[in-house]
Amino acid sequence: MMLQTLKSLIPAYGGYSIARDEKVILIKGAIPGEVVEVEIGEKKKDYALARVVNVLEPSEYRVEPPCRVFGVCGGCQLQYIEYEKQLAMKEEILLDSLNRLGGIDTALGPLLAGSQWHYRHRAQFKVSRNGEIGFFRESSRDVITFDECPLMTREINGIFREIREKCSIHNLTEIHVAAGDTPVALLRGRDYDSALFETFIETGLSGIAFNDAIAYGGAFTGFDLNGLRYTVSPWTFFQAHWDLNRRVSDLIREELMPLAGKRILDLYAGAGNFSIPLAGQAEELIAVEENRYAAEDGARNLELNGIKNCRFIRSSAEKYRITRKFDIIILDPPRPGLTSEVVKKILENPAEQLVYLSCNPATLARDLKKLKETYEISSVRLIDFFPNTFHIEAIAFLQKR
Repeated sequence: MMLQTLKSLIPAYGGYSIARDEKVILIKGAIPGEVVEVEIGEKKKDYALARVVNVLEPSEYRVEPPCRVFGVCGGCQLQYIEYEKQLAMKEEILLDSLNRLGGIDTALGPLLAGSQWHYRHRAQFKVSRNGEIGFFRESSRDVITFDECPLMTREINGIFREIREKCSIHNLTEIHVAAGDTPVALLRGRDYDSALFETFIETGLSGIAFNDAIAYGGAFTGFDLNGLRYTVSPWTFFQAHWDLNRRVSDLIREELMPLAGKRILDLYAGAGNFSIPLAGQAEELIAVEENRYAAEDGARNLELNGIKNCRFIRSSAEKYRITRKFDIIILDPPRPGLTSEVVKKILENPAEQLVYLSCNPATLARDLKKLKETYEISSVRLIDFFPNTFHIEAIAFLQKR
């Protein structure tokens, strides 16, 4: 094995740090400032990928990962870095993306962070062909087994152990578990097996869905959303770091106040996570969501909370036609960010305020660059919804010029 000694310089998105030799080298497993021995892997035209084999001069921020399969499992990447340093690195990456890709020179507002461990209320377990349950090995479809995941809530870890001990899962490919006030699961597989569902119920689940239908029990789990009841079915995405999600929801409401007399459009609305907390004080709220299950969950949430001035429209953001004036538009797009159609729609029908929640600093920077001719950026803040992973989420508040 050919080794090379390098000094890690700055953090990069994706769990890498950057070193320079004849070209840029993206190192996995190094902290900026460390001197490491690396094995060079894939080589591209302008850069190469490398992994740490030996740490020669360790950083003061290097810690021992608590998970025994860290580095093998592909679920998280940063457990070897002290948490405060993780946050500082993510802020550095976010600022670099805004400046380099968006031409935006700004300071970040106070970051939003919460628990580092046992924060995830949602898990997606994979099932191997021989019936083992766990997560995929990094860059592989091999399933890595373990006793518990330190990122999952203790309730989900308990259910995971029960499933592993009690259930025969050879006909399944995935097991999704969501745990709010009650735990529910979505099973994906090839053959419907009612006997299998009975053993799953013994693990403590209150409801089970199989592929595209409810198979047993309750169809959703629920959470407290700052005094409101928020429910999601097993097919609907929700922010797994729920305690932090509640703080973000509060921040949005506080930043947009006063809401009296205002009309709000929420594109990519999900089940109303950022919409329904605003409805009580706004004049009208339209929530646009393409996913059928999420839109149905959103309609249920309106009914459960007695909200009359909000309605869900099942549509993609691209196909939804803005035919009236809105005071506020909320944007929470997927990782690819806003499509050109959505950006055009917003600029042709500009609201006084935009709220943009992003899960990709590169596409956030790209989209803010497109919007900044019409909008001034009031603030940008990092949200660490996924501690110990490379994921970077952010929230930007924009005001019409």
